[in-house]
Amino acid sequence: MALIITDDCINCDVCEPVCPNQAIRPGPRIYEIDPERCTECVGHFEEPQCQAICPVACIPQDPQRVEPRATLLLRFERLQAQAGPGAAPPAETAQ
Repeated sequence: MALIITDDCINCDVCEPVCPNQAIRPGPRIYEIDPERCTECVGHFEEPQCQAICPVACIPQDPQRVEPRATLLLRFERLQAQAGPGAAPPAETAQ
């Protein structure tokens, strides 16, 4: 699953910089997550960093995008390949 930011977002700016896939961007009213870039931090961290840091817990899994871990890992690998050889390595070994 990709994650989604709900209307409870207070635009505190803490989620965007912790996203290793640059999937979080400011939207017209609240921050938004690009589901094509969100891997729920699979390949980088044990848990989604945006969920861990969000002070109002407004980042649940998107029920419209149910995806198994294997799909998220493939997306991680695709994003890493697109980033090229100069990209920063993941923070942890892909699982």
